[in-house]
Amino acid sequence: MEALGYIASILIGVLLGIIGGGGSILTVPVLVYLFAVLPVAATAYSLFIVGVTSVIGSVSYFKKGLVNIRTAIVFGLPSIIAVYLTRKFLLPWIPSELFTVGDFVVSKDIFLMVLFAGLMVVASYTMLKPEKDRPVSSEPQKFNYPLILLEGTLVGTLTGLVGAGGGFLIIPALVVLSKLPMKEAVGTSLVIIAAKSLIGFTGELGHAELNWGFLLGLTGLSILGIFIGSFLTKYINSEKLKPAFGVFVLVMGVYILIKEIWIL
Repeated sequence: MEALGYIASILIGVLLGIIGGGGSILTVPVLVYLFAVLPVAATAYSLFIVGVTSVIGSVSYFKKGLVNIRTAIVFGLPSIIAVYLTRKFLLPWIPSELFTVGDFVVSKDIFLMVLFAGLMVVASYTMLKPEKDRPVSSEPQKFNYPLILLEGTLVGTLTGLVGAGGGFLIIPALVVLSKLPMKEAVGTSLVIIAAKSLIGFTGELGHAELNWGFLLGLTGLSILGIFIGSFLTKYINSEKLKPAFGVFVLVMGVYILIKEIWIL
């Protein structure tokens, strides 16, 4: 199973390199089901892996001028604050046993995996839905600050809880709320994901035991995958791959839901 985990770690980077995001949604399931890492620890490891790979993935978008720094700051700031506070205070506050249904105990680990599975189902919908790039407006960019604050806080909290980057939530928000073209929204979202994931990860330092050798090894494999994916973009149509990956994410999400709550 560990051999499959190492292969899957490369695949996460490959998908990021080809479609510009989405691969990070597999990080927690890989850690939990292939490496037998406990869910709470897996979400912490995922934040680091997702953060570092997003930094690498955003470089090409910077070079192409497809990162809107102002938008990244306005949207990213509440998200960064939320993810840090979630990892530092909210997650440790959640009890190890939430409630019972008959003889079945709903634990913190089960709650996190069910929440993660639900997000996978939502993510699969955004991948299966055809993308429509909006025309670039010549008007000055205007921000809907209340909605951006709410969306950023929500995404940051979810990222802090489950360790996923949340690009499937950020990109539509940037397109609708910040009026960014799709490609620029993807590049900007990678910068936001990198910042909030890595800063959120710092909330683990001091109260979590981390296997740095294991963590850096998986991160290195994911980075290798990014370069492989970037090379494969010459031969693979990302728009055709994305719906297929969406189906896979949907199946995985349903599988996790059944696995975690089947006893109910």
